[in-house]
Amino acid sequence: MYSDPKDCLYCTNNETLHNLMIEIASLGVSRVFLFKEQTYRGRCLVAYNGHVNDLNELSDEERNAFMADVARVTRAMQKAFSPEKINYGAYSDKLSHLHFHLAPKYADGPDYGGTFRMNPGEVYLTDDEYAAMIAKIKENL
Repeated sequence: MYSDPKDCLYCTNNETLHNLMIEIASLGVSRVFLFKEQTYRGRCLVAYNGHVNDLNELSDEERNAFMADVARVTRAMQKAFSPEKINYGAYSDKLSHLHFHLAPKYADGPDYGGTFRMNPGEVYLTDDEYAAMIAKIKENL
């Protein structure tokens, strides 16, 4: 399924996007967000700047730049939160805009050893707690 950029939450930067996540920074070819739902402490998302439906549509140079942004964010997450592992998800069945979900997993945490859930709706933080997490990520970007 290909989506129209006029209907894309990443392209339109709409209210739905801001209800789900908080923008942290612009990177080389993408934007990084902190998910408001924090069952997986430190969960972020990296969205490509252009409206591209799939990773395979990028040139080698564009793909390498995007994956460098993804790696940069996971390095920052690793330093900020020390998860056991970071799971990557590139699901875009219903929203075909290239983006990666980055879900930190902890040995004693939810769904360790299994697949992370898209939006469990279990853990939300205060504005101050989100700000502290964002500051830790930015300090390590």
